[in-house]
Amino acid sequence: MNQFSHSTSSFNPQYDWVSPAHVLFGWDRRFELAELIKGDIKRVFVVSGSKKLNSNGYIQELLLSLNDAGIDTKPLANISREPLVEDVDEATTKLRALSPVKGDAVLGIGGGSAMDLAKAVAAMATNVEGESVKDYLEGVGKGYQLKEDPLPIIALPTTSGTGAEATKNAVISNYDPPFKKSLRSSKMVPRWVIIDPEATMTLPPQPTAESGMDAITQLIESFISCRATPMTEMICREGLKLAFNAMEKFTHKCDEEEKRTARAKMAHAAFLSGIALANSGLGMAHGVAAALGVHANVNHGRACALLLPIALQANREIALAKLAEMGRMKANQRVSSDTNNAEWLITDIQDLNAALRLPSQLSEIGVTRDQLPAIVQSSRGNSMNGNPRELSDTELLSILEANL
Repeated sequence: MNQFSHSTSSFNPQYDWVSPAHVLFGWDRRFELAELIKGDIKRVFVVSGSKKLNSNGYIQELLLSLNDAGIDTKPLANISREPLVEDVDEATTKLRALSPVKGDAVLGIGGGSAMDLAKAVAAMATNVEGESVKDYLEGVGKGYQLKEDPLPIIALPTTSGTGAEATKNAVISNYDPPFKKSLRSSKMVPRWVIIDPEATMTLPPQPTAESGMDAITQLIESFISCRATPMTEMICREGLKLAFNAMEKFTHKCDEEEKRTARAKMAHAAFLSGIALANSGLGMAHGVAAALGVHANVNHGRACALLLPIALQANREIALAKLAEMGRMKANQRVSSDTNNAEWLITDIQDLNAALRLPSQLSEIGVTRDQLPAIVQSSRGNSMNGNPRELSDTELLSILEANL
């Protein structure tokens, strides 16, 4: 029986579940953070990711509310790109020099990069076996595991895409040698998550489109993953309804009320995508997207948008029933064969990418044919393990060549 077959006589799923301990979702909920943590936390080390949020007072306003509650705040790092090994090591050295103790926490406020850096530094602050975070990374390190609990992690996303506020990993890159790997442990799931759609209101169109398609890719890949569970399937269905509706709004001008509704829906969908991927894994699109980040310096969300319809076409036969279900969900009225609904889903995603001015071919993002073998080899990370269809290197290379 394959992953997409269901017995009518038994129901016996087995799975583990990880998710944040306490979540506040809603407009202006950020101002409730101080009240939420003041009984446990006395000092917060801050990792931020958006210069615009720093300049418009958003972060400062939040930190002042913590100070007013008697919580000390210490700036630790600011990052506007995906974190490198050296970024984690530098911030870890700085944090350890401040002698973290019980009652300290690390706040990541920004996009996925800021939250990933915060999570990695919180973990490295208490785990000192290795000389560098690299020693703990999947596939390239020394195999070290996190033995000690990280400092408590607080996550406040300012984009709607990666779902890093709900995941158990931090993605860390390196230039020489080139790689993009995860520091991963269930200990790294944030303890407190504040999702305030207000934080995303000033996000420009391009990062809105790219991060949004990252979330959609995560929801779809988690839904069809060979590790999917009844819980993740339920979450993905809800997340996709919200995300499809919101992203359509971002393809044209809308009034303020519509914009706020779309931002709230997308913030919630991104959070759900993080929970889903943390518990069911991802697939081909994310596996190759990580490799494109390494070898072609392509923005992660942009790469996911391009690769999603390609991956769905590659997985269409084995995941047909689930793709058809999503196709019907997106259209909200189609009555046809599974084959037609699956094809319509893929076409709809291609059309959405076009409306958002996102690329459809690898050559549009600067990828050349001679880079493809290295991209294939670098795609063999944890993300690829959830793909519903096992792809050989030869098959994956052929798929990428056909979409160059």
